[in-house]
Amino acid sequence: MSWTRGPLAALAVCVLVLTGSAGCGTSGAQDGKNGGVSPAPVGELLDDSDEEGRLYREVDKDQAPEVGVEVQPNPDDSWDVRLTVSGFRFSPAGTKETPVAGRGLAHLYVDGRLVARLRTDRYRLPAELVPRGTHHLTARLYADDGTVWAADGEPIESTTDLTASEAEPTMSAGATRVRTGGQGSPDRAGKAS
Repeated sequence: MSWTRGPLAALAVCVLVLTGSAGCGTSGAQDGKNGGVSPAPVGELLDDSDEEGRLYREVDKDQAPEVGVEVQPNPDDSWDVRLTVSGFRFSPAGTKETPVAGRGLAHLYVDGRLVARLRTDRYRLPAELVPRGTHHLTARLYADDGTVWAADGEPIESTTDLTASEAEPTMSAGATRVRTGGQGSPDRAGKAS
């Protein structure tokens, strides 16, 4: 086929296809207008919400993202926090506020109080946010529209304990490994089974 027939043949195919149910070119899900993401709804919004009133966005347990949280003390009494995620990507700042499966940000809580919104898997937790005593550090996953990723009606989150003393920070038993809020092995939603 000569180079002049190629474009003409492609044009003819486009004309034929345009008269049918599909069009030539790209759809909104592929043209970059939506970042290569389908605008279709993701998950099901539940009536349940978190402490801030953000609705849960339920996804199938076998497709749900996972999160784990690890902490390490620093000599300056701050803490290095590292999140481990599976089936999840952090969205960069400025991302359109549309839920996309397995994408969003994490909120970090100390004893139920929001201390940071994370778009990365690492954070340095300042000492002044962790007074002396034992505290619960929770990482919870959110969609870009602010809804809480959930599976089986529970938020997708992970919690670990950390203990701060006046001399230097110490970790409670097992705080350097991924832990959940209860006993047993974590299920896909970060909860103990």
